[in-house]
Amino acid sequence: MDPKVKEQIALIENALSRLNWKDNPQSLYDPIEYVLSLGGKRIRPALCTLACEFYSGDAEKAMSAALGLEIFHNFTLLHDDIMDRADTRRGQATVHKKWNDNAAILSGDAMLICAYQHMSQVENHLLSNIMTLFSKVALEVCKGQQLDMSFETRDNVTVDEYIEMIRLKTAVLLATSLEIGAIIGGAPSSDSDLLYNYGINLGLAFQLRDDYLDAFGDPKEFGKQIGGDIKCNKKTFLLLNALKTAEGATAENLRNWINANEVNDEKAKIQAVLDIYRETGADKRCEEAIQDFFEKSVVCAKSLQLPEYKKDILINLAYHLMGRKK
Repeated sequence: MDPKVKEQIALIENALSRLNWKDNPQSLYDPIEYVLSLGGKRIRPALCTLACEFYSGDAEKAMSAALGLEIFHNFTLLHDDIMDRADTRRGQATVHKKWNDNAAILSGDAMLICAYQHMSQVENHLLSNIMTLFSKVALEVCKGQQLDMSFETRDNVTVDEYIEMIRLKTAVLLATSLEIGAIIGGAPSSDSDLLYNYGINLGLAFQLRDDYLDAFGDPKEFGKQIGGDIKCNKKTFLLLNALKTAEGATAENLRNWINANEVNDEKAKIQAVLDIYRETGADKRCEEAIQDFFEKSVVCAKSLQLPEYKKDILINLAYHLMGRKK
C-alpha cells in the first residue's frame, strides 16, 4: 500500500482512539467502543482525508467527516451481523452475540446518530451540501442491503440487478468518502465527480473480485475456505451468469444443486458448480467485468486535475486493493 495512504490510515486510527465513549448509560456505549476497536481497513475515512489533503494540503479539515463515515460504516456492519445471524466479525464475537439483539440494535442506532453528529461538524458553508450527500449515501446503503436480502427469496434476479445491488451496498460509500473529502478540500466539481466515479468503479471491481476469489481463490491467500457462496446458494455475479447461459443438462444440473434441500457432500457441490462456471464461461465473464471496472477507475484517476504523483497514489491504491502489481 502507498505510504501516503498508510499515513492517512494512521491518522484515522489515532483520531478514533481519542474518541470518548464514556457516558451514561455505559451499556449503550460499550458495544460502540467494542465494535470500533475490532479494527478494519479504515480505507473509506482514509480516502476522505486523502482527497481533502490533495486539494487543501490539510487532511485534518476532513477528519470529523471521515470519523462520521467510519462510524456509519461500522454501524451498518453491526446491524448486518444481526440480520445475517453472524457469530463473528474480524475474528471476534459480534455485538449481538457478546451482548444481545436489543443491545446491538440500540447501540447501532446510537452509532448512526453519532455519525451524523461528526458529519455536521464541517464548515458552515459546506454543511448543507455535505449533509445532503451523507444522507443520500446512508439511504443508498440501506437500499443495497434490502436488495441483497430480497435476492435470497427471488429466482429471477438479473446480472444488472446484482451490479446495482453491490453498487449501493458497497461502492457508493467508498465513492462518497472520496467526494466528501474532495469537496471539503475545495476541489473543482469536475474532480469531485471523477473521484466519486473512481470510487464507484473500484468498489464494483473489488466486490466482483471478492466473488471470484470465493469461488476460485487460493484459501491461503484469500484468508478463508473457498466455496462459501456456493454452499449457501448466494446469488453472485458468477451464479447469475451461469444460470443465464447454462443450457440443457448443464442447466438442469445447476438447478438441482441449488434446489436440493440437503447436500450430503458439500465438496462435491462446490466442485460441480465450479465446473459449471467454467463450462458456461461465467468465470471469464467475471474476470472481464473486474478488469473493465478496474480500468474505468484508473481512467478516472488519470483524468484528475492533480499532479501526477497524486494521481499515482490513487492508481497504486487501486492496484493494491485488487491484489495486483503495477
